[in-house]
Amino acid sequence: MEKTLVIVESPAKAKTIEKFLGKRYKVKASVGHVRDLPKSRLGVDIENNFEPDYINIRGKGDLIKELKKEAKKAKKVYLATDPDREGEAISWHLSYILGIDEDEKCRIEFNEITKDTIKKAIKNPRKIDIDLVDAQQARRVLDRLLGYQISPILWQKVRKGLSAGRVQSVATKIICDKEKEIEEFIPQEYWSIEILSKNENKEEITLKFYGNEEGKIELNNEDEVDKILENINSKEAVVKDLESKLRKKKAPSPFTTSMLQQEAYNKLNFSTKKTMKIAQELYEGIDIKKETIGLISYIRTDSKRISEEASEKVKNYILEEIDETYYNRPEIKENKKAQDAHEAIRPTYVEKTPDSIKEYLSKDQYKLYNLIWRRFVASQMKEAIYENFNIICKIGDYIFKSTYSNLKFDGYLKIYNFSEKEQVSFPKLDKGDILKIDNIDKKQHFTQAPARYTEASLVKTLEELGIGRPSTYAPTITTIISREYVKKDGSSLYPTELGKVVTDILENNFNKFIDIDFTASMESELDEIEEGKIKWKDVVSKSYEPLKDAIQVAIENIEKINMDEETDEICELCGEHMVIKYGRFGKFMACKNYPECKNTKPIVNKVGIKCPRCKDGDILLKKSKRGRSFYGCSSYPECDFVSWDKPSGDFCKECGSYMVEKITKKQNKIICSNKECKNEIVLE
Repeated sequence: MEKTLVIVESPAKAKTIEKFLGKRYKVKASVGHVRDLPKSRLGVDIENNFEPDYINIRGKGDLIKELKKEAKKAKKVYLATDPDREGEAISWHLSYILGIDEDEKCRIEFNEITKDTIKKAIKNPRKIDIDLVDAQQARRVLDRLLGYQISPILWQKVRKGLSAGRVQSVATKIICDKEKEIEEFIPQEYWSIEILSKNENKEEITLKFYGNEEGKIELNNEDEVDKILENINSKEAVVKDLESKLRKKKAPSPFTTSMLQQEAYNKLNFSTKKTMKIAQELYEGIDIKKETIGLISYIRTDSKRISEEASEKVKNYILEEIDETYYNRPEIKENKKAQDAHEAIRPTYVEKTPDSIKEYLSKDQYKLYNLIWRRFVASQMKEAIYENFNIICKIGDYIFKSTYSNLKFDGYLKIYNFSEKEQVSFPKLDKGDILKIDNIDKKQHFTQAPARYTEASLVKTLEELGIGRPSTYAPTITTIISREYVKKDGSSLYPTELGKVVTDILENNFNKFIDIDFTASMESELDEIEEGKIKWKDVVSKSYEPLKDAIQVAIENIEKINMDEETDEICELCGEHMVIKYGRFGKFMACKNYPECKNTKPIVNKVGIKCPRCKDGDILLKKSKRGRSFYGCSSYPECDFVSWDKPSGDFCKECGSYMVEKITKKQNKIICSNKECKNEIVLE
């Protein structure tokens, strides 16, 4: 019996969909792109109106043969790649390789991987959307023209292996600009006065200095503070006024890609890369009770809307499982820059609560699904209502205030509350009451420099500026870190010296191509190509025109920059200092006196601690084959000590095992490496 062939991108998705469709269908995976621009050359014919020269990707010959073979014997071929520009382009390349007519209704798409959705998609095929394909072609060709013509200049003038990119270079520039702000920041002194008082019921009330009857007063130095303290010394606090206001806190909207990345970073401490990896697993399907189920909708979206069907299901869930007083259908205001091609990220089956399927999920899958599920349900619930109390007191000639906030109605917080705060009862007070002053505390402060970007705040900034799209945020951050333009210090991102040098070169020679407004307007033009309003080659031509002259000028004007880092290590052959160089396989140390002295050696990252096992070797920071950091002994293989956590150099007083450092966003501590021993020391 002839079968219908369905081609998707990933093997995991193929496995899930084949189970849904049954024996009359065969589902194969293209494993991403099958054709692309060649790696070894530009691959864009500039003289021939920027015609791209696509070739079959090296290493995919056998896969392409297999797809052709299956397509030839199939009665029908459906292309079911991801429902976005890149997915449309992959389908277009597949149709070319398989010889499918451009007018053939061979393209199917779906926003979630569920049985009903897949079967519905099969019944509604369409032609490949060439406008979507052209938008992706414009992006790909522009990125190639920029990367393949500017990157070699960086290799020649700085070092090999560097790259420039339309989005990654702007992201690096944003981080560099923030660092300049921090370096140029001048702290400003200011002071505060806090008073601890008590009412007649002995309830403590902390009053903070506000100003006087005329308004707020800024305290800029200690002299100003001391004059106020003289005025209020030995005086009582009189309750001048009591204010009460209701404040409503709206339910959050369902997740877009960038919002998911930000919230997963802030709530779960997941990197953007980790978030997208786990989200992809939840989207493609999890085995639950002998059935494979796609648990969430498509994960690359900038839309906050949800379908009528999904809205009705979550409404029923709230009415039946929570309470009708909590339900609210909100009006979603979309970002004007949003493409709105897909729904927001949501659970495919709202009745599959996180706890009901917890046993089928990994620890991280559960955490992310729990976040997505709760956010979605919360988005259809009423706002939380707080009652804010403002106590206004007069002491001498000055006004002091205290504010309390009590939750009156939890609303969406019943489902989506990851930072529960203990409720503080409002003290019993009346206008004219006298408060006894127990303690007066004056404090000196200094304004703080702007905070460095985290992955979450960088994603938020890129989205606000219109730089990149949902699918680009995570790979952009991964690229600028792997290229060593940016490093992470805890959760903070800061530019390396290399990142600053490369950004300076690009700003001084190719300013337009890392200009934020230019890059954002480029995204808008890609949207217009997708809508069929403009031709993709016209956009490429207009954008490339200023690059031609800039390249030649840059080659002539940029001076070669020496990025070698001098170390304290001394060359044992000639006595000169060793420097860190960059080779084909990464960093290594070489003699500064090269080429007269050709001594080289690998870089050893000592952490300043002796091995807790052999006591003789040094603990080294190493990398696993997958790039994960771990700690091992320098005497390997004689000593095979390894640890994922950094040894502290101390030993447990309870069991004698070595102690390790555990550093999180919330707390730093030293714990015993022996899992059965619970000894730990919290660091301040």
